[in-house]
Amino acid sequence: MRRSTSPRIALAKLLVGLFWSIAASAGDIVVSAASSLTDAFKAVATAYEAKHHGTKVVLNFAASDVLLQQIANGAPADVFASADQKAMDKAQAQGVLLNVSRKNFANNQQVLIVPTTSQLTITGLKDLEKPSIKRIAYGDPASVPVGRYTQAALQADDSWQAVSAKAVLAANVRQSLDYVARDEVDAGFVFATDAAIAKDKVKVALRVNSPTPISYPIAVVAQSKHVADAQAFENFVLSPEGQQLLAKSGFLKP
Repeated sequence: MRRSTSPRIALAKLLVGLFWSIAASAGDIVVSAASSLTDAFKAVATAYEAKHHGTKVVLNFAASDVLLQQIANGAPADVFASADQKAMDKAQAQGVLLNVSRKNFANNQQVLIVPTTSQLTITGLKDLEKPSIKRIAYGDPASVPVGRYTQAALQADDSWQAVSAKAVLAANVRQSLDYVARDEVDAGFVFATDAAIAKDKVKVALRVNSPTPISYPIAVVAQSKHVADAQAFENFVLSPEGQQLLAKSGFLKP
């Protein structure tokens, strides 16, 4: 059975995100970043604060499109880091980015994971059509980058129709990871960096060839009240030290 985030739950999550962002004090840099960046950006923020005494980085993690909604609706944000180009393209089209601040800062890979106890043999995406595989988790393509990458890969393999009928839609990539880690689904699509943080609960069954590069852009938000600090954070992410911290979390160079 397809499980999806209801409109009411989606609205509640959006409002929670808005409230949480507004809770940031006036002197903080608010960085709205894709869920898959959670561990990496926590390390980046700690290192940045150590070099900029008195500055606090407030991290707000969610699906990229949800973050964009928050920003577009006026939630405080200084930096936006997305898990795909489409979300950033939308942000640019809506005029919420500072001109020329957009940069690509990391790449990733997509993988198909299964619970560590799984006995399934999966050698290709077509195997997901087997009757023995009943539930497959991935982000909602309408709002989650990993879901868009999943849809594109399955469409390229002519498996989208069959696999989407088994979908358990997730609100973000970490929820997809959790579904697999809790053995609530037979398999799930996540990024390689997400799979790496749950090695004791999931295993990689297949590395997925993405029709488009999985690249992460970052930009300063036009409504930022701390443009200089926001640009400094972006520069740190792009610096050798920032790139090294991202690499430790498994991200690839842009």
